[in-house]
Amino acid sequence: MKKAIYILLNACLGLYLASGFVSALDDSLALLSGRHFLVFLSGVLAFFGCFTLVVTYFLMGITPMIPKRVFVPAALFYFAAMLAVFPVLIYCRDWVRGALWEDWVVSIGQVILGLILIRWFRGEWKFRWPFIEEKQLDELRFSPRNLVVFILANVFVLAPAVIVYFMVCAGLAVSHFTDGFVALRAKGIAVQVRNYVRSDGKRIELVPMAHVADADFYHKISQSFPTNSVVLLEGVSDTNNLLTNGISYKRMARSLGLVEQKENFKPQGKLVRADVDVDQFTTNTINLLNAVMLFHSKGMNPATMMQVSQFSMTPAMEDEVLNDLIAKRNQHLLQVLRDRLPKSDIIIVPWGAGHIPGIAREIQKDGFRQDDAREYIVMRWGSLLFARFRHSAQTQ
Repeated sequence: MKKAIYILLNACLGLYLASGFVSALDDSLALLSGRHFLVFLSGVLAFFGCFTLVVTYFLMGITPMIPKRVFVPAALFYFAAMLAVFPVLIYCRDWVRGALWEDWVVSIGQVILGLILIRWFRGEWKFRWPFIEEKQLDELRFSPRNLVVFILANVFVLAPAVIVYFMVCAGLAVSHFTDGFVALRAKGIAVQVRNYVRSDGKRIELVPMAHVADADFYHKISQSFPTNSVVLLEGVSDTNNLLTNGISYKRMARSLGLVEQKENFKPQGKLVRADVDVDQFTTNTINLLNAVMLFHSKGMNPATMMQVSQFSMTPAMEDEVLNDLIAKRNQHLLQVLRDRLPKSDIIIVPWGAGHIPGIAREIQKDGFRQDDAREYIVMRWGSLLFARFRHSAQTQ
């Protein structure tokens, strides 16, 4: 056993240094020339390096032979580097190049850390194979105390820290990609309603909406609209019956313990339809809507999964769909809004949260500035968890 541990530890350190060095070299060449010359070798070394490090990490909980002062920092650095990708994806618009720089920095740091850990363990700067000699390993093969401490540290320290980190990243991502109109709070998912005013006294209120939410959310939003306001409603029409499955979110609302917008959102004021008709969408978008609505109308089962799996998306089709569902509808709404402005002092736009950031940017170009804001809870975490438990119990 000691011989096997000795071979594993040296292989682990060797792969740790080699994968970091090759990855740093490959990223350096890519940053200079725009091409990866060592990507295959870098990937192979990274895979085996990660595999041996994971095996070594879990063996630390079983046997005290493994020097923790070397392999705990090495494992945590590797893990932290993987987690650091998420803030880069959130805040770096040119994320491919940003991720490349991050990978280069991580690779250099990995090599430096590996050399420092070997120096710390050996007590000298002479790096020769093997990095760890067999006589340097602890003789104790198993320790119940070691196992208990390892389990407690992972369950009550590492796991909660990772969960909190992902929650923070999720909150940052939601806030960033919605320009702060949607946020994750301790109580639940919240939206920010913003008022915009212009020098001539005209006012526009942007209200991020959700297709399903707590009934209390729709009630409070509806009551907040002034009776003398013009409300530009969202809702794609289908005069030519191009959608084989009607747009409905009843199934999702029921499973989450929520209610559907079109049944519970009753705004006061003058209601004006401001959305497009399905016939203005491309064939690809219509096909996608028909495929997605299968889940909402018939649920997730082998038959619907088979039908949806037959629909494949290319990057060009993704751009086409986004243009139909967001850009084209926003343009139509803005045209209706501008037509209504000369004869309306207060215009309210209760549209989906995905539309609101683009609309906000456009009206600010027309001279509107944010005046105030207020926040509403769309759905509460406690209600969602209770609904999921209840739904699971009913299905069982």
